[in-house]
Amino acid sequence: MTGVVATALRTLAFALIAAALAAPSVADAKRWHGDPHQVVARAAQSCPDADLEPAAGNLGRIRAALLCLHNRIRAQNRLPLLREHKRLRRAALGHSRDMVRAHYFEHTSPSGSTMVARILAARYVRANEGWSLGENLEWGTGSLGTPRGAMESWMASPGHRANILQRSFREMGVGVVARVPVSDARGATYTVDFGVRR
Repeated sequence: MTGVVATALRTLAFALIAAALAAPSVADAKRWHGDPHQVVARAAQSCPDADLEPAAGNLGRIRAALLCLHNRIRAQNRLPLLREHKRLRRAALGHSRDMVRAHYFEHTSPSGSTMVARILAARYVRANEGWSLGENLEWGTGSLGTPRGAMESWMASPGHRANILQRSFREMGVGVVARVPVSDARGATYTVDFGVRR
Protein backbone atom coordinates (compact mmCIF):
# COMPACT_ATOMS: atom_id res chain seq x y z
CA MET A 1 0.00 0.00 0.00
CA THR A 2 1.63 3.19 -1.13
CA GLY A 3 -0.58 5.57 0.81
CA VAL A 4 -1.47 7.38 -2.42
CA VAL A 5 -5.24 7.33 -2.87
CA ALA A 6 -4.94 6.91 -6.65
CA THR A 7 -3.29 3.53 -6.22
CA ALA A 8 -5.23 2.13 -3.26
CA LEU A 9 -6.42 -1.45 -3.60
CA ARG A 10 -7.58 -4.20 -1.27
CA THR A 11 -9.04 -7.64 -2.00
CA LEU A 12 -10.63 -10.50 -0.05
CA ALA A 13 -12.01 -13.87 -1.19
CA PHE A 14 -14.29 -16.38 0.49
CA ALA A 15 -15.94 -19.59 -0.68
CA LEU A 16 -18.32 -21.93 1.09
CA ILE A 17 -19.75 -25.25 0.05
CA ALA A 18 -23.02 -26.30 1.65
CA ALA A 19 -22.86 -29.57 3.52
CA ALA A 20 -25.36 -30.97 1.05
CA LEU A 21 -22.78 -30.84 -1.75
CA ALA A 22 -19.51 -32.59 -2.26
CA ALA A 23 -16.73 -30.05 -2.46
CA PRO A 24 -16.28 -29.17 -6.14
CA SER A 25 -12.85 -29.42 -7.65
CA VAL A 26 -10.78 -26.28 -8.04
CA ALA A 27 -8.44 -28.09 -10.41
CA ASP A 28 -9.11 -25.54 -13.16
CA ALA A 29 -7.93 -22.70 -10.94
CA LYS A 30 -4.89 -24.64 -9.73
CA ARG A 31 -3.83 -25.56 -13.28
CA TRP A 32 -4.17 -21.98 -14.47
CA HIS A 33 -0.87 -20.31 -15.17
CA GLY A 34 -0.88 -16.96 -16.83
CA ASP A 35 -0.17 -13.30 -16.49
CA PRO A 36 -3.32 -11.76 -14.97
CA HIS A 37 -2.77 -8.52 -16.90
CA GLN A 38 -2.63 -10.35 -20.24
CA VAL A 39 -5.63 -12.56 -19.43
CA VAL A 40 -7.75 -9.57 -18.40
CA ALA A 41 -6.46 -7.46 -21.32
CA ARG A 42 -7.66 -10.13 -23.78
CA ALA A 43 -11.04 -10.26 -22.04
CA ALA A 44 -11.33 -6.46 -21.93
CA GLN A 45 -10.94 -6.18 -25.72
CA SER A 46 -14.53 -7.33 -26.12
CA CYS A 47 -16.03 -5.88 -22.92
CA PRO A 48 -17.27 -2.30 -23.23
CA ASP A 49 -16.64 -0.12 -20.20
CA ALA A 50 -13.86 -2.31 -18.73
CA ASP A 51 -11.87 0.88 -18.05
CA LEU A 52 -14.79 3.02 -16.91
CA GLU A 53 -14.33 4.63 -13.50
CA PRO A 54 -17.43 4.06 -11.35
CA ALA A 55 -19.69 7.03 -10.64
CA ALA A 56 -23.25 7.27 -9.34
CA GLY A 57 -24.72 7.45 -12.87
CA ASN A 58 -22.91 4.50 -14.49
CA LEU A 59 -23.09 1.62 -12.02
CA GLY A 60 -25.28 -0.48 -14.34
CA ARG A 61 -22.58 -0.25 -16.99
CA ILE A 62 -19.94 -1.18 -14.41
CA ARG A 63 -21.92 -4.30 -13.41
CA ALA A 64 -22.32 -5.28 -17.06
CA ALA A 65 -18.58 -4.84 -17.67
CA LEU A 66 -17.72 -7.06 -14.69
CA LEU A 67 -20.12 -9.78 -15.85
CA CYS A 68 -18.60 -9.57 -19.34
CA LEU A 69 -15.04 -9.83 -17.99
CA HIS A 70 -15.91 -12.82 -15.80
CA ASN A 71 -17.53 -14.60 -18.74
CA ARG A 72 -14.71 -13.83 -21.20
CA ILE A 73 -12.18 -15.26 -18.76
CA ARG A 74 -14.39 -18.29 -18.09
CA ALA A 75 -14.80 -18.81 -21.85
CA GLN A 76 -11.01 -18.66 -22.30
CA ASN A 77 -10.87 -21.52 -19.78
CA ARG A 78 -13.76 -23.49 -21.35
CA LEU A 79 -16.02 -23.00 -18.33
CA PRO A 80 -19.79 -22.42 -18.27
CA LEU A 81 -20.78 -18.77 -18.50
CA LEU A 82 -22.38 -16.99 -15.56
CA ARG A 83 -25.78 -15.31 -15.55
CA GLU A 84 -26.55 -12.31 -13.39
CA HIS A 85 -29.09 -13.09 -10.66
CA LYS A 86 -31.03 -10.25 -9.03
CA ARG A 87 -31.10 -11.87 -5.57
CA LEU A 88 -27.34 -12.38 -5.54
CA ARG A 89 -26.99 -8.78 -6.74
CA ARG A 90 -29.22 -7.60 -3.88
CA ALA A 91 -27.05 -9.42 -1.31
CA ALA A 92 -23.83 -8.12 -2.91
CA LEU A 93 -25.02 -4.52 -3.16
CA GLY A 94 -26.22 -4.51 0.44
CA HIS A 95 -22.79 -5.67 1.58
CA SER A 96 -20.87 -3.10 -0.50
CA ARG A 97 -23.10 -0.32 0.84
CA ASP A 98 -22.67 -1.55 4.42
CA MET A 99 -18.87 -1.70 4.12
CA VAL A 100 -18.72 1.88 2.81
CA ARG A 101 -21.19 3.19 5.38
CA ALA A 102 -19.56 1.47 8.37
CA HIS A 103 -15.93 1.82 7.14
CA TYR A 104 -14.86 -1.84 7.19
CA PHE A 105 -13.65 -4.32 4.60
CA GLU A 106 -14.47 -7.92 5.53
CA HIS A 107 -16.76 -10.76 4.50
CA THR A 108 -18.37 -10.65 7.95
CA SER A 109 -19.91 -7.36 9.06
CA PRO A 110 -19.17 -5.83 12.48
CA SER A 111 -22.65 -7.00 13.54
CA GLY A 112 -21.71 -10.60 12.65
CA SER A 113 -23.66 -10.96 9.40
CA THR A 114 -21.91 -13.47 7.12
CA MET A 115 -21.98 -13.98 3.38
CA VAL A 116 -24.25 -17.00 3.83
CA ALA A 117 -26.64 -15.08 6.10
CA ARG A 118 -26.86 -12.23 3.56
CA ILE A 119 -27.53 -14.58 0.65
CA LEU A 120 -30.10 -16.57 2.66
CA ALA A 121 -31.81 -13.28 3.60
CA ALA A 122 -31.92 -12.30 -0.09
CA ARG A 123 -33.71 -15.64 -0.71
CA TYR A 124 -31.28 -16.85 -3.37
CA VAL A 125 -31.03 -20.20 -1.55
CA ARG A 126 -32.65 -21.88 1.43
CA ALA A 127 -30.67 -23.38 4.28
CA ASN A 128 -32.05 -26.88 3.66
CA GLU A 129 -31.19 -26.97 -0.06
CA GLY A 130 -27.95 -27.95 -1.79
CA TRP A 131 -25.84 -25.01 -2.92
CA SER A 132 -22.35 -23.64 -3.34
CA LEU A 133 -21.47 -19.99 -2.78
CA GLY A 134 -18.41 -17.79 -3.15
CA GLU A 135 -17.61 -14.13 -2.69
CA ASN A 136 -14.90 -11.78 -3.93
CA LEU A 137 -14.40 -8.31 -2.44
CA GLU A 138 -12.29 -5.45 -3.74
CA TRP A 139 -11.94 -1.72 -3.35
CA GLY A 140 -9.76 0.61 -5.31
CA THR A 141 -9.34 4.15 -6.58
CA GLY A 142 -8.30 5.48 -9.97
CA SER A 143 -7.61 2.76 -12.52
CA LEU A 144 -7.64 0.14 -9.73
CA GLY A 145 -11.31 0.94 -9.11
CA THR A 146 -12.34 0.10 -12.68
CA PRO A 147 -13.75 -3.31 -13.67
CA ARG A 148 -10.41 -4.13 -15.35
CA GLY A 149 -8.49 -3.12 -12.22
CA ALA A 150 -10.70 -5.29 -10.02
CA MET A 151 -10.37 -8.30 -12.34
CA GLU A 152 -6.59 -7.97 -12.58
CA SER A 153 -6.38 -7.93 -8.80
CA TRP A 154 -8.65 -10.95 -8.43
CA MET A 155 -6.91 -12.96 -11.15
CA ALA A 156 -3.54 -12.32 -9.48
CA SER A 157 -4.82 -13.86 -6.23
CA PRO A 158 -5.25 -17.67 -6.01
CA GLY A 159 -8.34 -17.50 -3.78
CA HIS A 160 -10.15 -14.95 -5.93
CA ARG A 161 -9.12 -16.71 -9.13
CA ALA A 162 -10.50 -19.99 -7.73
CA ASN A 163 -13.91 -18.34 -7.30
CA ILE A 164 -13.84 -16.85 -10.82
CA LEU A 165 -12.81 -20.18 -12.36
CA GLN A 166 -15.03 -22.40 -10.21
CA ARG A 167 -16.66 -24.72 -12.73
CA SER A 168 -19.76 -25.35 -10.62
CA PHE A 169 -20.84 -21.69 -10.33
CA ARG A 170 -23.68 -20.68 -12.66
CA GLU A 171 -24.82 -17.28 -11.41
CA MET A 172 -23.35 -14.11 -9.96
CA GLY A 173 -24.44 -10.81 -8.50
CA VAL A 174 -22.37 -7.63 -8.50
CA GLY A 175 -22.75 -4.94 -5.87
CA VAL A 176 -20.74 -1.80 -6.60
CA VAL A 177 -20.65 1.51 -4.74
CA ALA A 178 -18.75 4.51 -6.12
CA ARG A 179 -16.89 5.16 -2.85
CA VAL A 180 -14.32 3.28 -0.79
CA PRO A 181 -14.69 2.02 2.79
CA VAL A 182 -11.64 3.79 4.25
CA SER A 183 -12.58 7.38 3.38
CA ASP A 184 -15.01 9.43 1.32
CA ALA A 185 -12.66 9.18 -1.67
CA ARG A 186 -14.06 8.43 -5.11
CA GLY A 187 -13.35 4.94 -6.27
CA ALA A 188 -15.24 1.69 -6.04
CA THR A 189 -16.12 -0.97 -3.52
CA TYR A 190 -17.08 -4.27 -5.12
CA THR A 191 -18.81 -7.36 -3.78
CA VAL A 192 -19.27 -10.23 -6.23
CA ASP A 193 -21.37 -13.13 -4.98
CA PHE A 194 -21.25 -16.41 -6.91
CA GLY A 195 -23.65 -19.30 -6.59
CA VAL A 196 -25.18 -22.48 -7.86
CA ARG A 197 -28.36 -24.11 -6.56
CA ARG A 198 -28.93 -27.85 -6.62
